[in-house]
Amino acid sequence: MFTRFCPFPTLLAGFVAVLVGYASSAAIIWQAAAAAGANASQIAGWMTALGLAMGFSTLALTLWKKAPILTAWSTPGAALMVGGLQGATLNEAVGIFIFANALIVLCGVTGLFARLMKLIPHSLAAAMLAGILLRFGLQAFSSLQNHLVLCGSMLVAWLLCKAFAPRYAVVAALVVGSLAAWLGGEVQRNTLSFALVAPEFISPHFSPALLLSVGVPFFLVTMASQNAPGFATLQASGYHIPASPLIVFTGGLALLFAPFGVYSVCIAAITAAICQSPDAHPQAAQRWRAAAAAGVFYLLAGLFGGSITALMASLPTAWIEMLAGLALLGTLSGSLYQALQQANERDAAMVTFLVTASGLTLAGVGSAFWGLILGGASYAVLSQVRRA
Repeated sequence: MFTRFCPFPTLLAGFVAVLVGYASSAAIIWQAAAAAGANASQIAGWMTALGLAMGFSTLALTLWKKAPILTAWSTPGAALMVGGLQGATLNEAVGIFIFANALIVLCGVTGLFARLMKLIPHSLAAAMLAGILLRFGLQAFSSLQNHLVLCGSMLVAWLLCKAFAPRYAVVAALVVGSLAAWLGGEVQRNTLSFALVAPEFISPHFSPALLLSVGVPFFLVTMASQNAPGFATLQASGYHIPASPLIVFTGGLALLFAPFGVYSVCIAAITAAICQSPDAHPQAAQRWRAAAAAGVFYLLAGLFGGSITALMASLPTAWIEMLAGLALLGTLSGSLYQALQQANERDAAMVTFLVTASGLTLAGVGSAFWGLILGGASYAVLSQVRRA
């Protein structure tokens, strides 16, 4: 019965999405919390609250819209806070979270974000997604340099299964890679521990200086580097969901639970792409099941928030990089195809792709935003010239 509702490859897509989400940014969140003076127990409480918030929001939005809508915390926002919260108190940090998420809700209520998203051509959205995912593909194959046996075995397993049973290709890579890592002694078993930690309520304190110097940049970075790519990913995958209700829902949830460490709830891009790919389910209308599975895994991860970082640390980095790269390969190739399909839009799409892939950061805002800006400018100029 369960496998009919959620086939194993679909279930695995949800698991890999959560695994990649935690593996790529859990350490940054710990650093941000530590910068504000949080102790180990409080940081573990943050991880618990974040996991539960992501699980609830992912399940709620996915079941509501019947589309693979994953949520995520703002990794660029966490990176900004690592430096911005130096010398601040936890109470002031919570004040920043509340302020920034109130601005996000306001942006959703006014419909400003939705209007901006409608201006983005489909080819540019696909090009930006390809640019975001490119580094995951490159990391997967560069990991062969120092972990030939581990990553090579995963690649061979994926390739063989892709030829004869494509839906189980990532499953094969995970199983073979896990076995190779365990037998090769690359799993740090002594770091594994499991414990339940309850989130701690922290009353907010609003510092005008910090709200301006950290809160406003945090709001801008989260909208430009997390929510915009998240909605562009949905569009590039063929899911046209109204933006404003989702922005209000995710921003409101973060606003409500900010005192417990939920500093942001955003629309996911990279992890969502895993659940939106054909590997998750051959039918696009059924890929919401992969996102629902991810929501359940987020909830489970949240229950053991104090242990999740230890689990991530026990796995070889190369194993995670190879698995993520293979899981995203189909989405990457599909995005490139869509980006370059229209001959008159290719130049602008390539600008978007290359700027996004470059990792460029200007004024604290990541390359995905600047890829859309420069690609959009190229699109506008070239379209105008060709019409003249």
